[in-house]
Amino acid sequence: MTDPARTDLVEIFTDGACSGNPGPGGWGAILRYRGSEKELSGAEPLTTNNRMEMMAAIVALEALTRPSQVLLSTDSLYLKDGITRWIHNWKRNGWKTSDKKPVKNADLWQRLEAALETHRVSFEWVRGHAGHPENTRADALARRAIARTQEPGIRIQDGDPPEA
Repeated sequence: MTDPARTDLVEIFTDGACSGNPGPGGWGAILRYRGSEKELSGAEPLTTNNRMEMMAAIVALEALTRPSQVLLSTDSLYLKDGITRWIHNWKRNGWKTSDKKPVKNADLWQRLEAALETHRVSFEWVRGHAGHPENTRADALARRAIARTQEPGIRIQDGDPPEA
């Protein structure tokens, strides 16, 4: 018998990748709901691995069309710990770390927090590159997205490299 509490669960599997850090980066996400799946991916010409990990989660959550119970699986402890442990102190300290430095990627932490507002989200860490099928698929989506930035006709924007 199916557990009714899990019937309406949205499972999200995310990964980010970067070719150089900073460098061209991509993210991938798989959303699973009631046996159906949707794949999402994207890339940026100059970014960091941490930003791509965050973008995968943000875009996946923003793609949900109604308030949902979510289990988000990531191989990024930076993402998981940042949103479940560190963000509360960052906000209390005016987006500064404990040593009074600006929080890296504050723009994305704020966007992620906003994306979480209408959902009940649990974060699960999975070991990357250890045979977890959905993590492997999300990584492949991210890497394919990076490859698209290398295709002729893709304009690479000038600018300073983003923070790690």
